[in-house]
Amino acid sequence: MKVSVDIDIAPEEVRKLVGLPDVEAFQRQMMDDIRERMMTGVEGYDPIKLFQPYMAGTMASWDLFQKMLSNVSTTATGGKDDASGRSTDGASPRSK
Repeated sequence: MKVSVDIDIAPEEVRKLVGLPDVEAFQRQMMDDIRERMMTGVEGYDPIKLFQPYMAGTMASWDLFQKMLSNVSTTATGGKDDASGRSTDGASPRSK
């Protein structure tokens, strides 16, 4: 036996059914804010400054991630900066 069911439902109704939040108002507000900033700063328009408020947290976490990787690589190499055996603290390998 083969059964097929066709459901005619709009994307908005699916979001409500699944329990996803309605972010349309938030998206509209963000786009209006971006459009307003673009219009007020047409002269000397700088896209980086436009998105800086939205990217500040992201850039800070990326900086933290880079520092973590640097610390891990320094620890993994035994505190040596390069192949010559110089340590990261500036002391020679024999003085330790």
